Amino acid sequence: MIGLEHYLTVAATLFVIGIFGLFLNRKNIIILLMSIELILLSVNINLVAFSSFAHDLVGQVFTLLVLTVAAAEAAIGLAILVSFFRNRGTIAVEDVSVMKG
Repeated sequence: MIGLEHYLTVAATLFVIGIFGLFLNRKNIIILLMSIELILLSVNINLVAFSSFAHDLVGQVFTLLVLTVAAAEAAIGLAILVSFFRNRGTIAVEDVSVMKG
């Protein structure tokens, strides 16, 4: 039977992969955004697992809110990347610092 520790193990693994993606890859913005999404997904797995374990729906409702914010973040981030690519011709992380005003 799948218990709480299995869900926590999967969530911890996804969190570590996301952290490694953030720290090891500093050149590609798309991979940085995907790493942030992995971290948010691991948090959502924890929320749903603890909510199910405690027989309470608050964690699952909060997960829906976090997924909504993550979808908005992905849409806005990709829109900014498309706009930046049209202006500069590249999406390299080093070139993004030029946007500082």
